[in-house]
Amino acid sequence: MTIIRSIIQDMRSRSERAVQDRAVEAITDGLSQSCWANMPQELLREVLVRIEASESAWPPRKSVAACAGVCRSWREITREIVKAPEVSGKLTFPISVKQPGPRDSLLQCFIKRNRSTQTYFLFLSLTNALADDGKFLLAARKWRRPTCTGYIISLDADDMSKGSGTYIGKLRSNFLGTKFTIFDGQPPHAGAKITKSRSTRLVNSKQVSPRVPAGNYPVAHISYELNVLGSRGPRRMQCSMDAIPSSAIEPGGAAPTQTEFSVSNIDFFPSLPFFRSKSSRVENILSGPLASQKDGVLVLRNKAPRWHEQLQCWCLNFHGRVTVASVKNFQLVASPENGPAGPQHEKIILQFGKVGKDLFTMDYRYPISAFQAFAICLSSFDTKIACE
Repeated sequence: MTIIRSIIQDMRSRSERAVQDRAVEAITDGLSQSCWANMPQELLREVLVRIEASESAWPPRKSVAACAGVCRSWREITREIVKAPEVSGKLTFPISVKQPGPRDSLLQCFIKRNRSTQTYFLFLSLTNALADDGKFLLAARKWRRPTCTGYIISLDADDMSKGSGTYIGKLRSNFLGTKFTIFDGQPPHAGAKITKSRSTRLVNSKQVSPRVPAGNYPVAHISYELNVLGSRGPRRMQCSMDAIPSSAIEPGGAAPTQTEFSVSNIDFFPSLPFFRSKSSRVENILSGPLASQKDGVLVLRNKAPRWHEQLQCWCLNFHGRVTVASVKNFQLVASPENGPAGPQHEKIILQFGKVGKDLFTMDYRYPISAFQAFAICLSSFDTKIACE
């Protein structure tokens, strides 16, 4: 264990130096000549397997991420050992936020809202407490236009702009704020089609740098039911996950999984060498089936609450994860639109609820990702006069 600790300390120091230096190739070449790069493959794999097994949660899990920044050989073996969240239930590298969550449990997160700046921050819960320091995952900034509102979603808490290399997607509403579309910054599957937008036209006309990741691939549509009669009750919502087949929730079903960031994003992570890949082909960064199969796309609906006579309010069982009553609170389950309901349609895929003035819990599971879950929750923050 003493040897492993010394290796981890050395890896962290090398990783910190790599982050400070922007010339990735020079760093990678230099580290490839280090003594660690010449470690026998069998011993190296054994060391990395032990580190991966011992660091089960953050913040100690940063040692696993540091391994991928030592040199090319370490990076390749680390990526082989570290499993996707679907299997491991762990979020290790930034690409994990674009991959489906665990199958067997809900991954617990929380969202902090800053009213003054109209920004929202997603954190991974480090403990079972409703509020802890958390590990930062994603950030979003709200923007308004005369005809719609939306949110820019970024990997960087300080740079939430469409022109940033840390931009990974956005959420956009209609005029009434009752319908939303989630756009991914890179194709969710090999057959995805990009949607034309103002940012796309700007890139094509070379008014901005061509390195700007301006992809707009619609991956989900969210709709809130109009409350034309003014009836009392919580919001009713539906999410059509265009990039996920409905068979994904079945035993043995699979959802498309992004395995690495596209070239547009890679160029903006020069300090993180484990993002870089030799190939930029779409089929190399995606795995899983297309959502255009005969069984249709996955549709999520909010779980119907029950009216509590004594409390005089609508109630849902959030198992202690929600403590404040709010019209924003919801639980989403798969809708049996293409067949009879089964046990898989009872599983909560996403739940969101209020625990403080500007603090909300967000728990999600397979087949949606943290990015998709975050975008769905952001749609709940908008005031919807037509729905309430």
